[in-house]
Amino acid sequence: MRKIKYKKGKKVHPTLLEYTGVHKYTQTEVQLFVYNDVDLAEFHEFDVNQIQKHVDYTKVNWLNVHGLNNPDYIVKIGDYLGVDNFMLSDILNTTKRTKLDEYHDTLFFNIKSLLPDEDSDNIMAEQISFLLKNGILVSFQEKRSDFFTHIRERIRTHSGIVRTKQADYLLFLLLDAIMENFYITIENEEDKVEELINLSKKSTELSILEQIEKHRDNYNFLKRSIIPLRDSLYSIKSIKDDNVFDAIDANNYTFFERLHQKCLELLEQIEYDLTTLDSASNFYFSTQSHKMNEVMKTLTVVSVFFMPLTFIVGIYGMNFKYMPELEWEYGYFVILGIMFLLLLGMVYYFKKKKWY
Repeated sequence: MRKIKYKKGKKVHPTLLEYTGVHKYTQTEVQLFVYNDVDLAEFHEFDVNQIQKHVDYTKVNWLNVHGLNNPDYIVKIGDYLGVDNFMLSDILNTTKRTKLDEYHDTLFFNIKSLLPDEDSDNIMAEQISFLLKNGILVSFQEKRSDFFTHIRERIRTHSGIVRTKQADYLLFLLLDAIMENFYITIENEEDKVEELINLSKKSTELSILEQIEKHRDNYNFLKRSIIPLRDSLYSIKSIKDDNVFDAIDANNYTFFERLHQKCLELLEQIEYDLTTLDSASNFYFSTQSHKMNEVMKTLTVVSVFFMPLTFIVGIYGMNFKYMPELEWEYGYFVILGIMFLLLLGMVYYFKKKKWY
């Protein structure tokens, strides 16, 4: 079975800062939010050279980067935060799996955002990375998307409690928004599988089995994406237990536990859907076997109808000189009548027994 990879990207040396994703022509744009319960400052087309000027450590600072084609931007942000190159390399290398790293006073989170492709049965994957340090949250997206639009509006309109919380709560909201895409993707897969199951009840074309296997690959892809995310969210519990990392407030760990619970729910749903696909495969093969049995039964009934007729023809086809009825004027018609009545009798008997 073909193995599905997150993205087709070339392997690079860990210290080499080079973007390996597919969005090679996306222009790098930076956006900065600086806010607290009272004030909000928003900067579009932000110049990373001005980061030290505009970042306010008494407030929450959210630096959002769209496009990873300019490694110099990433390096400047990393230098300002004091982040090692191996983290920056993981941001640019989209072949990496979901992971969580705690390095000194910096929390690095790497996640795959999945959405269905509207034009095919494929699943689109985008890597999104986060750096959390001392009230500063930096998010890195491969391209501009609307994953976080509602969160920006909540910040602008002071809706909910986001403006009263610190950067760790903002990280929770961003992760939660990404995980909503998993639900959208699974729901889309379930709709397609339901249509496929209904189609399999009407047709036995080989393309149906191919589509079943395609969706099975998609579910396994989703499963391989969620399992490392589940493990990473569980690792946050160990950070809480160690009590040496203060970028996440003790009262906010419960939010990340909710995300961990969501991962468990998603994995349970995927297992259920995989079982449904197994049932669809079994139904397809059962339908094929039933169709073959019906064909064989029909052929068997037809052959049984002709067996006694062939026997009679075989007898009168023997080249003996002295045989009864050979010289009889009406022998030919009588034998034909007997064969016809015998055939009608067998049809009636088989019909009564419901053998066809």
